[in-house]
Amino acid sequence: MRILVAGGLDVCGVLAFVAIGRASHDEAGSVTGFASTAWPFLVGLAVGWGAVRAWRRPDAVVPSGVGVWLVTVAAGMVLRVVSGQGTAFAFVLVALAFLALVLLGWRFAAGRIAGSRGRP
Repeated sequence: MRILVAGGLDVCGVLAFVAIGRASHDEAGSVTGFASTAWPFLVGLAVGWGAVRAWRRPDAVVPSGVGVWLVTVAAGMVLRVVSGQGTAFAFVLVALAFLALVLLGWRFAAGRIAGSRGRP
């Protein structure tokens, strides 16, 4: 169950990144446009999960969260280039920052909550 929740939170984080990005550029309306922006990062997310075997400790910030985050961004950007989509430097920085916030943020929060439950 932890694996499904962790994977679901990661997917939601990537989809939120895409939705906010497209909305900020007035591109929110098209389902196909949304899908074309999302797929490189969703594939990158899957590659990241496999590369670090995140299912072993899906809610750990290190190594799972950091590995998933970095591979998601790197693979997502490579796939964007291969598919003819843009990868401006500012976009890479925004992707690194936002995806760090969501992919590491929920893991950090989960760790803090779990740690506080163990205290009297």
